[in-house]
Amino acid sequence: MAEIYRISGPVVTAEGLKARMYDVVKVGEDKLIGEVIQIRPTRTVIQVYEDTSGIKPGEPVENTGMPLTVELGPGLLKSIYDGIQRPLPDLKTLMGDFIQRGAQSSALDRKKKWSFKPSAKKGQDIEIGEIIGTVKETDIIEHRVLATASGKIKDIKEGDFNIDDVVAILDNGQQIKLSHKWPIRNARPVKEKLIPEMPLVTGMRILDSLFPMAKGGTAAVPGPFGAGKTVTQQSLAKWSDADIIVYVGCGERGNEMTEVLQEFPELIDPKSGKPLMERTILIANTSNMPVAAREASIYTGITLAEYYRDQGYDVALMADSTSRWAEAMREISSRLEEMPGEEGYPAYLSSRLSEFYERAGRALLLSGKMGSVSIIGAVSPPGGDFSEPVTQSTLRVVKAFWALDAKLANRRHFPAINWLTSYSQYESLLNNWYVKNVAKDWPEVIGEIKKILTEEERLQEIVQLIGSDALPEREQLTLEVARLVREFFLQQNAYHDVDAYSDLNKSYRILKTVLHFNDKSNAALKSGMSVKEILATKAKNKISDAKFDKDYNKVLESVMKEMDSELIKR
Repeated sequence: MAEIYRISGPVVTAEGLKARMYDVVKVGEDKLIGEVIQIRPTRTVIQVYEDTSGIKPGEPVENTGMPLTVELGPGLLKSIYDGIQRPLPDLKTLMGDFIQRGAQSSALDRKKKWSFKPSAKKGQDIEIGEIIGTVKETDIIEHRVLATASGKIKDIKEGDFNIDDVVAILDNGQQIKLSHKWPIRNARPVKEKLIPEMPLVTGMRILDSLFPMAKGGTAAVPGPFGAGKTVTQQSLAKWSDADIIVYVGCGERGNEMTEVLQEFPELIDPKSGKPLMERTILIANTSNMPVAAREASIYTGITLAEYYRDQGYDVALMADSTSRWAEAMREISSRLEEMPGEEGYPAYLSSRLSEFYERAGRALLLSGKMGSVSIIGAVSPPGGDFSEPVTQSTLRVVKAFWALDAKLANRRHFPAINWLTSYSQYESLLNNWYVKNVAKDWPEVIGEIKKILTEEERLQEIVQLIGSDALPEREQLTLEVARLVREFFLQQNAYHDVDAYSDLNKSYRILKTVLHFNDKSNAALKSGMSVKEILATKAKNKISDAKFDKDYNKVLESVMKEMDSELIKR
């Protein structure tokens, strides 16, 4: 019989265990859940997803013969799980505020009946991944039941079933249930990965305009403590035009995760008017939970996201934060006595990050539908140092980089995304979409705004030496236009009823108004109007009123008329 030979924190070595890589095992008298991560000639190394305090050598180890899997089926939405898909509300009911070791609870409600309506018919040939019917999972999301086997349908039923009931039988004897299991480390297959050509509209002006992200794309949000990573990700979860949200709190502080768990159920989905949880899955793995489960939580999240993508939905996965995930890998690697890489992280850090982010994408699915998984990963570099290994490894694989800046946060400029260090490689791919759906001159307008902000940065260095009054008048105007862009466009109030979300047309109209002031003021300067008179005009400061007014078109039209009258040489 297999038994424990050695224990080192979450890493346990067993003797006499016959297992394959990534098999799930039950460790000790308490049957703690673990996963095989190394196989030696006579011993097997296991990472345990629970606290190993109190277990001792000689206790039994039992192999389940299965890899770590998640259960997929109706009932995932509105759920709150830990890193290995144990439902936290159920565990609280069973054992109070603290999870006891060896705790087990079904990921899905096995008693609840779901009303299944078949879309496939008896005698129809089906392939794996095809949609055979639907279940109304929440008020706003229809759960599409996927075939888990190929063949000709011998029998398919309509009615109320629980997740373990058979809803279809194939001529080869295969049975299809409402739920099935999937190993978390294996990406779910698709027919074809597609070029990302549609933006993930976030409602955040700086992201949608200057640094857009595609549906099926990847983005990193690095930033120091207090710069607004969590608020940014919550805003993205609430306002982005994804159908399904999967939020993974990976190794975050308990009080931050508590805030998320309390706020999300109360957030109202602006699209439907229903609670946001109706289309959300939360995975909570705080910093005081076992470190190995933190490593698994990211894979659990991405597998759930891929499942809803396979149903034809656009899914956004928020991972907060991948730095804590990397720290979990570092701790386990050191206990395995592996050769450390830079700053003690394992040598395979880059490849693991790549494997994770590469599971994003927009795809043609096995069902013939289109779906996407977009990954937005927060990174928490120590001291805000973007040169550290996790940030640099992430930069190699993501195509949108939204750098949060502590200095901007200290100046109360939110979102504190630095427009000089951030970038997006999706811009050229998405320009055609913006031209067709927003405005024909969208690329030119964005290019002009970026040029003004870059010029401001150069001028600010001179201003610090000689003061703004010593600058030529045209450059003084540039500084004023850049101020309007910063204060009236880039700044956005995530807690304001109107300003929390800015549609693309509103963003475009605000920028056009700012550029209108730029053109008119430069023309006025050439006609002999002094820069002091131009800077004293009142109309330009009314641009900010459009941010907080639902009828922004009316406000901006009025502002432009006032500008025209004020900027005429008297």
